[in-house]
Amino acid sequence: MGEAGPGPKEAPEPEEDEAAAAVGARGGRAGPRGVVRVLKRNAKRNGSRSCLNRSRFGSRERDWLREDVGRGCVYVYGGDSAAALSDLRLVLCTADTPASEICDGEERKNLFVQLHGDLVRRLEPTEKPLQIVYDYLAGLGFDDPVRMQEEAANSDLSCMIRFYSEKPCQMEQLDRILLSGIYNVRKGKTQLHKWAERLVILCGTCLIVSSVKDSHAGKMHILPLVGGKVEEMKRRQYTLAFTSVGAQAQTYHVSFETLAECQRWHRQASTVVSMRLNMVDLSCYSLEEVPEHLFYSQDITYLNLRHNFMRSSGAGSLGSLCRFSQLKSLNLSHNRLGEFPVSLCEISTLTELNMSCNGLYHLPSQIGKLLNLQSFWLDGNFLTSLPEELGSLQQLSSLGLSFNNFCELPAICEKLTVLDKIAMAGNLLENLDLTVLNRMSHIKSVDLRLNNLKRAAADTLEGNKSVIYMDLRDNQLTCLDVSSLGSLEQLHCERNKLKELTLSGFSLRALYANNNCLTSVSVYPVPGQLTCLELAHNQLQCVPDWACEAKKLEILDMSYNLLVELPSRILSSLSLRKLTVGHNNLQSLPPLLEHIPMEVLDLQHNLLTKLPEMLFIKALNLRCLNASANSLESLPSACTGEESLSMLQLLYLTNNNLTDQCIPVLVGHPNLRILHLANNNLQAFPASKLSKLEHLEELNLSGNKLKTIPTTVANCKLLHTLIAHSNDISIFPEILHLPHIQIVDLSCNELNEILIPEALPATLQELDLTGNANLVLEHKTLDIFSHITTLKIDAKPSLTTDPALTSTFWSHGVAEMAGQRNKLCVSSLALGSFAEGMEAVYGMFDGDKNEELPRLLQCTMADVLLEEIQQSDTMFMSNTFLVSHRKLGMAGQKLGSSAVLCYIHHDMADPTSTFSLTVANVGTCQAVLCRSGKPLLLSKVFSLEQCTEEAKRIKEQKAIITEDNKVNGVTCCTRLLGCTYLHPWILPKPHVSSIPLTVQDELLLLGNKALWEHLSYMEAVSAVRHLHDPLAAAKKLCTLAQSYGCQDNVGAMVVYLNISEDNCTCEMHGLSLPGPGGFSSTTAKTATPSSSSGIASEFSSELSASEVSSEVGSTASDEHNAVGLDGSLLPRQERRCSLHPLLPSSIFQRQPSSATFSSNQSDNGLDSDDEQPVEGVMSNGSKVEVEVDIHCCKGKGLEFEPLALQYSSSAPGVEDDSGLVLIIQRQNSINSTAARGGVKEKSELQKSPSTCCLYGKKLSNGSIVPLEESLNLIEVATEAPKKKTGYFAAPSQMEPEDQFVVPPDLEEEVKVQMKQHQENRADEEQKEEPAVALTEEFDTAL
Repeated sequence: MGEAGPGPKEAPEPEEDEAAAAVGARGGRAGPRGVVRVLKRNAKRNGSRSCLNRSRFGSRERDWLREDVGRGCVYVYGGDSAAALSDLRLVLCTADTPASEICDGEERKNLFVQLHGDLVRRLEPTEKPLQIVYDYLAGLGFDDPVRMQEEAANSDLSCMIRFYSEKPCQMEQLDRILLSGIYNVRKGKTQLHKWAERLVILCGTCLIVSSVKDSHAGKMHILPLVGGKVEEMKRRQYTLAFTSVGAQAQTYHVSFETLAECQRWHRQASTVVSMRLNMVDLSCYSLEEVPEHLFYSQDITYLNLRHNFMRSSGAGSLGSLCRFSQLKSLNLSHNRLGEFPVSLCEISTLTELNMSCNGLYHLPSQIGKLLNLQSFWLDGNFLTSLPEELGSLQQLSSLGLSFNNFCELPAICEKLTVLDKIAMAGNLLENLDLTVLNRMSHIKSVDLRLNNLKRAAADTLEGNKSVIYMDLRDNQLTCLDVSSLGSLEQLHCERNKLKELTLSGFSLRALYANNNCLTSVSVYPVPGQLTCLELAHNQLQCVPDWACEAKKLEILDMSYNLLVELPSRILSSLSLRKLTVGHNNLQSLPPLLEHIPMEVLDLQHNLLTKLPEMLFIKALNLRCLNASANSLESLPSACTGEESLSMLQLLYLTNNNLTDQCIPVLVGHPNLRILHLANNNLQAFPASKLSKLEHLEELNLSGNKLKTIPTTVANCKLLHTLIAHSNDISIFPEILHLPHIQIVDLSCNELNEILIPEALPATLQELDLTGNANLVLEHKTLDIFSHITTLKIDAKPSLTTDPALTSTFWSHGVAEMAGQRNKLCVSSLALGSFAEGMEAVYGMFDGDKNEELPRLLQCTMADVLLEEIQQSDTMFMSNTFLVSHRKLGMAGQKLGSSAVLCYIHHDMADPTSTFSLTVANVGTCQAVLCRSGKPLLLSKVFSLEQCTEEAKRIKEQKAIITEDNKVNGVTCCTRLLGCTYLHPWILPKPHVSSIPLTVQDELLLLGNKALWEHLSYMEAVSAVRHLHDPLAAAKKLCTLAQSYGCQDNVGAMVVYLNISEDNCTCEMHGLSLPGPGGFSSTTAKTATPSSSSGIASEFSSELSASEVSSEVGSTASDEHNAVGLDGSLLPRQERRCSLHPLLPSSIFQRQPSSATFSSNQSDNGLDSDDEQPVEGVMSNGSKVEVEVDIHCCKGKGLEFEPLALQYSSSAPGVEDDSGLVLIIQRQNSINSTAARGGVKEKSELQKSPSTCCLYGKKLSNGSIVPLEESLNLIEVATEAPKKKTGYFAAPSQMEPEDQFVVPPDLEEEVKVQMKQHQENRADEEQKEEPAVALTEEFDTAL
């Protein structure tokens, strides 16, 4: 029911009428809760295997739904998945209609609901299916009742929520639960027993053989299979031998009828016999009860019933589990129990019990009967207290109370003397009294992550000698003093608001205090056992003295602080192996006097001008050095003699001031594997030096001034990655002979030719040649390159390329790099011309570890946005994300993707306004606007670590946040497109912001998580705002991120904005009108309007150069008298540019057209050979494309005298009150028929943004970038001939071989002769009788 508003009536289909009548006859009734109607439809499949196309409604049903937004429809599927398509029923009901009423109308007993293609739950008779759908949609983010009614009627929603009339079960699941059948069975290994027909059941850990007639009451033979074996009999076809384990092992031979049946039993039995423990896993089967035959497996010790819907009472319910006499471990998490089943307290053998995520509010007092219980997990419930009877469980050593509603440490923990850990993350604690821990001398580990702690201190001086581990991450502490914990070995206090930290150093081994506001850290005494110290992202101005004296310190991270110097004791430490001091204010480093064991040294983003002279000589174990983003001008020597002992393998020196003088020093590191020298001042790389780096695997020389890559690169046999974009390289390097080469990036250079071998290396996966304007690839070369997995080249513009695809208001560049990953999971969307107007859409999608969802979103999201805009909904951006989330279908059930979408448009309410930018995002993809040189963040990071509001919501919804800060251990993001199985914790509702664009807005940056983790917003803006090429800018951002330590997929998009009055084409500011002599090239460049302004009329015709000469020359001359502009019959509104558009009623529509000519005469009756040529235009017989762009040229002091020419017309036209600008675009060797078809097809296909991508360059990773056009402007005139048809007449074309080529040394002489020829022709024409001026007629479209 896609229509919400009234529409034309249509006759209902006979099938619908009959179905509705049948429902009414058998009891479809109207009552206080509404009417139920059932429509049976044979729906067809769409692209997704489980989704169906929307069923059509009759007019009566649509009218009935429009009357009340509380009405809607529910799709009810049959239980058989194979026959679900033919058994689909459409139920019209209200939000108050209960499931029982729908069941009565369908003559069914029950109704089931399935979420996200996962578990299937039986609905209670009082539950309301349509209200369940509406609540689900509201939870996603829809808030308009009418829109929710439309979404509920969309069959695509069935991938997220689906109703069944019968419980569906897959064959594989049934096999794992229970296998049964009547087969021929023989007992024993010998042939003394005969074959007999028996009922055979494989359930749990046993094989059950019984009589066919008395299967329940007769004698049963139970064969335990755990530790036994199952074999195929060679003498008898399709027969398996089941053998138990032990001295009294028994064997049963079972003969099956088919091979498939035999394989099913063999596969399941092999799983059972291979288990080391007597464990049965029935998790995620939507079970309401345990199969009765499972109770014959009395040897079961571990039973997993997680993610089911087990009932507390009834046959096979939780009350029957006490029949398992040896059960030790029971997992009942995620069963929606609501109350703790008292019957479980009767299973006295239990040692492990998991009751997490069951909505429990309290525990029964009978819990004290489980005297053997050792592990008790109650995470993700609503508990606020524990019963006193729990204190009798003296064997309880593990108690999980995380993500409940406790406000203090339970006092009962003092009685649990064996308990060694308090796991209470995600509760509501605000104060932690450390003296309470003193009374719990048995507690060694305390986990209080994600609480609301504001204070943690001891009220007494009494010390605690038992706690060795404490986790206080993600709280609100401002001051922490845990010096009373004398035995503390490890402390986590990241992401608080700490300014001061005090702790004991007697036993301290590791301290993690990143992301705070620390100005001082006090540890007493000196921690002699400390090995790891992380104090990054704080406000420390110096390294603590106690850290310099720690004799066993191996890892020190003090990046992102305010350090101005580094103590010599730290750099000369004999124990330190990894030192990270990046993003500080270090200006120099102390000298090295002794050999040190340093292996990793990170010095990036400081103020260093040089490194210690003896660094590479004294740090012989140094394997990784990152000194990027400094001011280095030279490098220290790596050896004192001829032989170097350097073990350096990774060297990052990007973004410094290094010159060619540093290259010889690199030879002293023969073991280098990765070398980054991007964005320096290198002009050449000596060939002799490069040849000595034989172990080099990755080389990055981007952003320098290199003109060539030495041929000795062929000696680097292990090289697999060469990145050298944004240089001046003109010769393709000899790298295609390398045996291991995988990635080559030579974009944004000056390449003009490529010499390649006949066969490319099989390892080559990516070759990027974009941004090389002079590079022309032959067909043979392209054929060879076609075997590369990812080939990026510039696409040449064709006749069918709409000039509207380019814009003077914005241009973009995209870069995506896989890094150390073997696949690229980032995709980009870039549409410079969107919705057939001066609008643009840019987006970036990051699937983290999946590449499927980013590509799906890339291909569909623009179409969804266009549909939402056409609905004129104020929530169009939010609804775009929600609908895209639904359209992901089955792929979005288990996979997820971050997304950011930017839409440049005019204000919906005021089309005459300037441009606005609307940005929406979910996940960690972000958009940043550069305004006046400063970054302006337009998006929001939806992650647990950076968004406290989202973390609070996740906690309230009782999700389990693991220690690595991931929701249910899956993702750190709280909002994503996809991942529907994590609903309601993970939502698709985006953050939306809108801002008007101004002349101060310079560029727009889009990036994924990896980019913004390694580049600050200010650094990213400063790095690219002065570059002229957006592609080179995007490449630079990705290169910087990789050099700063990013090893993941990184994606960047740079959109240059030019929203200023200088681009206004309403008036021809600064336009000098040409005189009779012709038009200068400067005039053409100045007056060229935006080709994508949306107000241009494009003409494609076969027009010879001589014809252009005739018409343009006539326009420029003042020989004829013309009817003035004031003589127009019908005045028209002044046309505006896209910066100042008129109301929608006066927007000019683009009308591409073309024509075919077969005559040698033009419309004016002159032969083409006699027509006056255009000055500066060579006629080579090729096609000339004429593009007319209409602008408001009525400026001050400008007067126009339009030329009156004779044109054929059949109807009066409308005269414009503004001048015209004629732009002639030349295209060589293009067939006229192809031109007509191409332009027509292009204008039709461009209505869809996705089809617009067909005219862009599609990268092999799925990214689509619109084509860039190179316009060849021949002439610009202030007035163009007007005629009714809108076509320009042109004679037949000359052969391409007849082209006239002027040598460079004769150009000036030819120009003088041509000018004299024109003057002579003008004098001759003045002597002739002037032509009769007729009334000028105008095309109404113009």
